Amino acid sequence: MTMLISFGILLAFALVIFCVIKWGNVRNVGVTPVHLFTFIAILFTSGLDVGLIMFPLAWDFPLYADTAAEPAYAFTNPLALEFGFWGFLIWGFYFLTTFYFCVIEPRVKFFEIPLIRLINNIVIIATCAFTGALFLIYLPYYATFMGDGETVIPAFYVITFLVILVAAFSSTDIKYVRILSVGSTALFGLLILGMWAFSGMGLGAFADTASNIGGYFTNIHKFVLPLTDYHEFYLFWWFAWSIMIGQFTSRFVGGLKTWQVLAALLIFPSIPLGIWFSVLYYYHLNGIATTVLINVSMMVVGIVFVINSFDSLIRLYTDNLNLTAQRFGKVPYVLGNAVVLFVLTLAFQSQWLQIQWIGGVVIGLYVACLAYIVLTKRKEVMAITSSPEDRDLDFHKIDTVH
Repeated sequence: MTMLISFGILLAFALVIFCVIKWGNVRNVGVTPVHLFTFIAILFTSGLDVGLIMFPLAWDFPLYADTAAEPAYAFTNPLALEFGFWGFLIWGFYFLTTFYFCVIEPRVKFFEIPLIRLINNIVIIATCAFTGALFLIYLPYYATFMGDGETVIPAFYVITFLVILVAAFSSTDIKYVRILSVGSTALFGLLILGMWAFSGMGLGAFADTASNIGGYFTNIHKFVLPLTDYHEFYLFWWFAWSIMIGQFTSRFVGGLKTWQVLAALLIFPSIPLGIWFSVLYYYHLNGIATTVLINVSMMVVGIVFVINSFDSLIRLYTDNLNLTAQRFGKVPYVLGNAVVLFVLTLAFQSQWLQIQWIGGVVIGLYVACLAYIVLTKRKEVMAITSSPEDRDLDFHKIDTVH
């Protein structure tokens, strides 16, 4: 699997470089363009999930700090490692797919081939369920007021099902998806401020702690290929998300040039990630215990992130497969999606399914798409000079709500 993910990463970054060189000044306009802030909010909250909230304190920082057990992490500090696993360079995957679905796929229509459409939507559904499984597995660490802090009790299954049910309802109208994206971004900001204030770290201590992120940029080349099996898991996870996130968010791009889309995706999501991880790292370094209020707050934001991830992806695969609420009715649509995703969530939780398999399938889709273009659509693609939706837009009048 290491060879597969290494090949996939090198292929993806090579394609990123090629696209920026070839189409760097092409304006990217989606079918429903929005302002930059709304686009980044949709991307950020759709492209990240509950692991962002639940992984660092409960698992990641202690793991990265134990260099005796994992000497591969000894070249830098845990904060730099956490940032490298979540931020900056790997958002290039999302750039590649966002650009592809905005500019190239309308001419190629590779993902409209029936077999490819089926495989792609199986990937989307399975990755949705993986998000639910992560939420279920890590919920005990934060809902300690409901259990022993380790065991998944029956109440957590109920909570997970209800979260999926709410997400299925939210997906029935695109306006819910957008409002929830902006709202969850605001909630995440409030959580960061609240935890920063509770820690008493101050601006000086925050700056000192955040400076550890520099260990990522001075060693950025080491994050390209897998450092460990755990890093490999993260990279497969990002690949599993990449096609569906690009397919969903490409519709909201509001006229940025290709190089600007790349810069926006590398920089803007990395800023809140860096701030969030810096605050959490201060907790880790100083052994600050989280209170019930903080745990509940993190759990609430985690729930909102899960709903936000689920609703956008449910919306995507139901549109792709014509399994819409308009066709079947709202109640059958909501209940059907909730039951299917909950069953698959249990499959991931029991490790009957693994995200590495899904990521491997996505790498296969990358290769198949590239081969299809080279063999059948090379002239059309190389002749591209504009986005299909590009037109003289008055961006002051773009509605970010409706």
